[in-house]
Amino acid sequence: MAETALDKDIETIESGYEFLLAFAAQGRPAQVETGPGPHARPTIEGMLAAMNSLIKAFSNSETPFELVIADDCCKAAAAIGFILAQEKIGSEIVDNLNASIHLRAVLTDLFLYGEALKPLGDQAN
Repeated sequence: MAETALDKDIETIESGYEFLLAFAAQGRPAQVETGPGPHARPTIEGMLAAMNSLIKAFSNSETPFELVIADDCCKAAAAIGFILAQEKIGSEIVDNLNASIHLRAVLTDLFLYGEALKPLGDQAN
C-alpha cells in the first residue's frame, strides 16, 4: 500500500517527538543553532508543517474524532510556534514542549487514529 500524505504527516509528528525526547535528554544549553547538530529547530519546523497539514485536512471533516485531531493540532501548533519564535532552543525548553498536554494529546490522537485505520489482515476469528 502506498504511503499517503496523511501517513507522512503522522510519521513526521511521531518520529519528531521521538527525536525531541532524545534531544531533551542530552542536556544541551539554549543556543542559536549553528554548526554541527543535531538541532531541534528543523525537526520542530517539520512537526509544525505536518500539524498544519492535518489541521487543513480535518478542519471541515464530518467525523467528530477528526475534528478533535484538528483542534488538538491547533493547540499543539500554538505551543510549537511559540518555541520556534525563540532565538535559542535548548534541551530544557524542548523537554517542556515534550511534556505539554497539547502535544501529548496530538500523539495519543494519532496513535488511536492510526490503530483504528490499520487493516485487520488475515486474522482468524
